[in-house]
Amino acid sequence: MDLNSASTVVLQVLTQATSQDTTVLKPAEEQLKQWETQPGFYSVLLNIFTNHTLDINVRWLAVLYFKNGIDRYWRRVAPHALSEEEKTTLRAGLITNFNEPINQIATQIAVLIAKVARLDCPRQWPELIPTLIESVKVQDDLRQHRALLTFYHVTKTLASKRLAADRKLFYDLASGIYTFACSLWNHHTDTFLQQVSSGNEAAVLSALERTLLSLKVLRKLTVNGFVEPHKNIEVMGFLHGIFERLKQFLECSRNIGTDNMCRDRLEKTIILFTKVLLDFLDQHPFSFTPLIQRSLEFSVSYVFTEIGEGVTFERFIVQCMNLIKMIVKNYAYKPSKNFEDSSPETLEAHKIKMAFFTYPTLTEICRRLVSHYFLLTEEELTMWEEDPEGFTVEETGGDSWKYSLRPCTEVLFIDIFHEYNQTLTPVLLEMMQTLQGPTNVEDMNALLIKDAVYNAVGLAAYELFDSVDFDQWFKNQLLPELQVIHNRYKPLRRRVIWLIGQWISVKFKSDLRPMLYEAICNLLQDQDLVVLFLNCSLPVDDFEFRTDQFLPYLETMFTLLFQLLQQVTECDTKMHVLHVLSCVIERVNMQIRPYVGCLVQYLPLLWKQSEEHNMLRCAILTTLIHLVQGLGADSKNLYPFLLPVIQLSTDVSQPPHVYLLEDGLELWLVTLENSPCITPELLRIFQNMSPLLELSSENLRTCFKIINGYIFLSSTEFLQTYAVGLCQSFCELLKEITTEGQVQVLKVVENALKVNPVLSPQMFQPILPCVFRGIIEGERYPVVMSTYLGVMGRVLLQNASFFSSLLNEMAHKFNQEMDQLLGNMIEMWVDRMDNITQPERRKLSALALLSLLPSDNSQFC
Repeated sequence: MDLNSASTVVLQVLTQATSQDTTVLKPAEEQLKQWETQPGFYSVLLNIFTNHTLDINVRWLAVLYFKNGIDRYWRRVAPHALSEEEKTTLRAGLITNFNEPINQIATQIAVLIAKVARLDCPRQWPELIPTLIESVKVQDDLRQHRALLTFYHVTKTLASKRLAADRKLFYDLASGIYTFACSLWNHHTDTFLQQVSSGNEAAVLSALERTLLSLKVLRKLTVNGFVEPHKNIEVMGFLHGIFERLKQFLECSRNIGTDNMCRDRLEKTIILFTKVLLDFLDQHPFSFTPLIQRSLEFSVSYVFTEIGEGVTFERFIVQCMNLIKMIVKNYAYKPSKNFEDSSPETLEAHKIKMAFFTYPTLTEICRRLVSHYFLLTEEELTMWEEDPEGFTVEETGGDSWKYSLRPCTEVLFIDIFHEYNQTLTPVLLEMMQTLQGPTNVEDMNALLIKDAVYNAVGLAAYELFDSVDFDQWFKNQLLPELQVIHNRYKPLRRRVIWLIGQWISVKFKSDLRPMLYEAICNLLQDQDLVVLFLNCSLPVDDFEFRTDQFLPYLETMFTLLFQLLQQVTECDTKMHVLHVLSCVIERVNMQIRPYVGCLVQYLPLLWKQSEEHNMLRCAILTTLIHLVQGLGADSKNLYPFLLPVIQLSTDVSQPPHVYLLEDGLELWLVTLENSPCITPELLRIFQNMSPLLELSSENLRTCFKIINGYIFLSSTEFLQTYAVGLCQSFCELLKEITTEGQVQVLKVVENALKVNPVLSPQMFQPILPCVFRGIIEGERYPVVMSTYLGVMGRVLLQNASFFSSLLNEMAHKFNQEMDQLLGNMIEMWVDRMDNITQPERRKLSALALLSLLPSDNSQFC
């Protein structure tokens, strides 16, 4: 592609490709796709996106096409790969000028340079890093920033490579440029600190941007650039210096407004400091040992003392708590039960931890967590009042402990309490003692303190097992509090029932359960408290559950739970209520029948409403599994809804199967197990099975159980309809699955022979030569050989004429006389009888061999 003549044409087509008119856009995209493999195309793109006079959208599109082309055509072995000459020209052009004025395009250029660097640096592109280092030294602000942005993306990309040779190259790079990276970061940091007091917001923001980018570079070099970083003085000097820098940056927050871009960048930089420490601790725990003391002192002082007031913010507090938690939980710092078996590094780290976490420090941390961080805020109380369901869903969501303050404080409390429970148990018991008796509903602070302490007691339930008489506490304190009817008491009642839920599987007498069931029935009638079941399931899924105790409350409880399912709107809440309903149905089994009519009518509607929520549909499938098991043969009445659900869930051509397949197969199986007879609709959904067998996934075992279910339910009709396709699938499977999988396939064939000895041999005839050959050749796996003998024993015993025709066929294949081949088989069979461990199958083999005795075959003469 001639650059001069092509540039105008490519520019025109790129302009058309930015059009909103599809009649113009589509042909342009097709033309660009054809040009992707043309020599010189990427050189034209480079000329276009580096021409700052052109339209921004056109330049943006040119960058994207160039970046995508790197993934497809830059590697030497790629089809239509770029020539080495063009790549050399492109590499030189990419780092000629770092002067892109548009931030978004500059970022894309930096990313595409990093993509090329991942493939070519340093061997084919040795000049990249030196060019970047020189470019970040220039005085021009724009060029310096763009070079620094590129430097960061290149460093980040090279640090992510994991092959040993690539890591060695990155270690060499890191050791070569670390001194420069440190000086660059210190320079920009000092510049920022000087500019803060000037009041020039633009200058402050500019310096802060460079500080942030240079710190990002240092983070990658520090965490990924050294095998033993503790032996590098500069690395450890940088890490020790982080704490002083953090203090300086936190103090700067007093001089920067709360609502501008500088504040946002400042907080990101502060968080990045903590990420450096967290990443280094994660990757190099023993190298982090010299930093343990300083990290704990810094984090505890800013999070648990007055030092942090006015300068800390929520995300920073979360990061500090994560740092404390990672040090407390780190397995590298935990000595073996026998101290002498522990490494010196572990003992050193453990010693530092023990010296820091003294009784006064632990006590202060525990009290501060409970009395300050566990307290519900005014904002949370308002949200609880206005949207209790939304509040609870948000509070319990996913990995929120890593990023949100409340979940993070709870995880830290659990970890510290577990590690130092002997010290902290008396502290928490003392806090409990001060809260005995009722609390004045007018004293909101007292209610919040009690809520916080109850939260702590629930979180530490397993650690407090021997220290709290929970049964007495339940009767004398918690049960009366559940009966307080007052708006201000609602959050506390929710906390009490959650607390009981935490202790129910730890320490709770069975005799007290009826009292709890009664209390739960009353709570479920309060619509503002419906969300308590997000945190406290009915105590029906633990070992102490007794059906006879629960039955008097079954109708009321099931009715209220069903009403709750209809009332709630959040997907997570519906899933949780369905889980509780499933547990109830599973526990009471057949005794649920009188009460499920309303649920059976509602589930189709809920299934339709949940079309965009696959996890909710998984919960519905689980409920249906237990419902079918509870209804037994009566589940046939559910087929108009049930079978289409199974059909969709197990259809691998439908996208939802990714989420629904496992539960859908389980539902399919229990439906078969509880079906009184086969129906045309139930038979029809077996069409889904062939693609499922092709997947060869971890669900194969369930698939085999389903196939067996059809064989036992209606062998003749099933085999006549599906045996040919099933046999073909089995033949393919036997070529590639494990020994265990082969056994499962053969067991299906054996079951078919057992149930239908007349039809099955003809239907599975293509598999039987493989079985015969396995016996003759002495299959080396005993379990497989045992199954071969079981299959052949059934054929021989139950359908002698078919066995005779099979023997004749195999004699032709082996080019032997039938008598000789039969003799060889009998000899191997007798020799391998000890492989057969199941009594039923040994008896079958003996009878099969005995059936040959009346034969006039010469082998018995």
